Order: sequence, then structure tokens, then C-alpha cells
Amino acid sequence: MPSEFSLKAIKIMKNIPGGKVVTYGQVATYAGNNRGARQIVRLLNSSWEKEQLPWHRVINSKGKISLTPGDGYELQKMLLENEGIQFDENDLIDLSRFGWNINI
Repeated sequence: MPSEFSLKAIKIMKNIPGGKVVTYGQVATYAGNNRGARQIVRLLNSSWEKEQLPWHRVINSKGKISLTPGDGYELQKMLLENEGIQFDENDLIDLSRFGWNINI
């Protein structure tokens, strides 16, 4: 049985709209653990397919994709760009423009 934290985090991630991103830390904070960013990473790794989570919309606090080139980075960037999310010359996403205000 998933924990209350996991259930809240899954609900939050399922509701991230296309064209928006959130950070691992934001999801963790709104799910009830402001130090649980790594738990969100593990939850995405273990449950994204089963729960049909939009994993590609969750990024790190610097506004960057955490996956490395050759290990999913290109796919995540393509999926985000297909939703209209833009990257600057340093591959950063402007969180003030593309960040989702979690309000569930």
C-alpha cells in the first residue's frame, strides 16, 4: 500500500498540465515533505508507467533536466519542446514562465 505522501505526490503529478513543469522539490513539498525530492525521483522511476505519470514534466530546481545525454535526456527535452516549453542557450527552462503553480 502506497504511503499518504506517495498518493499525494502521484495526484499532483497526474495533474501537471501540458506546457508546464514542476520541480521534484515542489512536488515533495506539496505532498507533505519539503525534504522529499529524492523520494519523488524514486517514485517516478518505479511508478511512472503504472500510474501513467507525465514524468517528463518534472525537472530539477535549477530548471534543468536531470537525466543525462544518452540516458533519456533527449527524449525528455523533445517531449517538453513538443508541448511548447522553451530552453535557453544553457538548456535551462524559465520556471517563472513555464513553472506550474500547484494548487490542488
